[in-house]
Amino acid sequence: MENIELYIKRIFKLANRNKKLSQQMDEIVGRYNFIQNQNDKYLNLLSNFSFDENAGGAKARKKIHRFNRASLLYASIEGFGNLSINANAMPLMDKLDELLLAMDIISKKYNILKIKTVGDIHIYGAGMLEENRTNPIEVIMAAFEMQQAAIRINGGENNSAFWELSIGIHTGPVLAEPTGRKSAPYRLAGDAVNFTSRLSKASATGKINISAMTYELVKEFFVCAPSGRMPVKYKGLMETYYVTGFLPNFEDVENIGQKNKDFDIKFSLIQFLDIQEDVLDMMEKSLPENLFYHNIKHTIDVITGVELIGWAEGLSELDILTLKLAALFHDSGHMINYEDHEFHGAVLAKNMLDKYNYPNEMVESVCKLIMATKMPPDPKDLLQKVICDSDLDYLGRTDFIPVSNMLYQELKERGMVDSFSEWNKKQLGFIKKHQYYTDTAQNLREVNKAMQIERLEGLLAIESNVE
Repeated sequence: MENIELYIKRIFKLANRNKKLSQQMDEIVGRYNFIQNQNDKYLNLLSNFSFDENAGGAKARKKIHRFNRASLLYASIEGFGNLSINANAMPLMDKLDELLLAMDIISKKYNILKIKTVGDIHIYGAGMLEENRTNPIEVIMAAFEMQQAAIRINGGENNSAFWELSIGIHTGPVLAEPTGRKSAPYRLAGDAVNFTSRLSKASATGKINISAMTYELVKEFFVCAPSGRMPVKYKGLMETYYVTGFLPNFEDVENIGQKNKDFDIKFSLIQFLDIQEDVLDMMEKSLPENLFYHNIKHTIDVITGVELIGWAEGLSELDILTLKLAALFHDSGHMINYEDHEFHGAVLAKNMLDKYNYPNEMVESVCKLIMATKMPPDPKDLLQKVICDSDLDYLGRTDFIPVSNMLYQELKERGMVDSFSEWNKKQLGFIKKHQYYTDTAQNLREVNKAMQIERLEGLLAIESNVE
């Protein structure tokens, strides 16, 4: 009885935590929507009326791409004012070339697009090569490395710096018109462009100045301090912030200024949403139409299940992330083959997680969890027990009947079961042998599973009497 009360308390604690997180997210989304809605009419009009003259004199609309959440980085190089009075001008220009090369290498490392260079201002766009939720965080990290590159190239912390960077960053909707040129691939439009430029101009030398929108999306990762207010057309005064480093709990204690593993885990939990979106879109397009049970709904159910059971079992954030990734891919192999879909799902997971630069050890753990869902279940550790319990969670849920009917339809389409009576017999035999492995699943699902056994036995008894 004490164990049951303990697990119920854990579930309530998890529910309260999720409620608070949901409220915080609603606040952030509300602020974002307020800012974005102010721009929508202007941006939509601009996209509809972007015309150029063609050779025949008639006006033709050019293709405009709208990025709903891109992060722009304006880096202004300071030091040209002192160049003419310095006797060693040529070596300094070599240092400048070295800095510019380093900035371009850093931008590529974080998948950030270099938009163009205007004099001593260099403009970059994150979330434009591939739209994602993590680009505000990645562009801050790129800015850190650019500042560190400037210090290193100047000779280190103790040397007086000649070339310095003033950086402005803003996240928001951006309109981009392809130019067809590699050196300047987009012509940008929208309030975000002008505002980011002003953030850079208002930034103190050697500082990173970010907008309120960017701040809301990165404040859980970085140390930020108010830098003032900036007037924005039609919006009034907007708060701005200097971002100075990683939060203490996300900084490597042995390498100051570098992120730690806790940072990577929290970052990956946000990145998971992008991966999930890609995989579910792929499954929606490629899964067979007669896959009535092993579909997107089941995948989402298992993702929810591993998170619920995992937290209740006291697992770490890294464990939860690993389980969610495995749950996302565990039935994706059905896009390739119904039999051995676990193997194909593991291959898909490895290929995609390699693309997102996940460490080999974690990819291997995800693949092992996917293979652990192969029937009949035989979990070897707690994480495998969690995903196995989540995969067959419906056996003890109140929606057992409609879910099992979907599975019956799926198997009947493939000639794996002949009649509903045969299906009920198979179900009964399977449920009687089945067991939940985690304490959480046993406390939440065993009672209802026992009721399903009684119901199936009753149905089979009636069929037997009729015969």
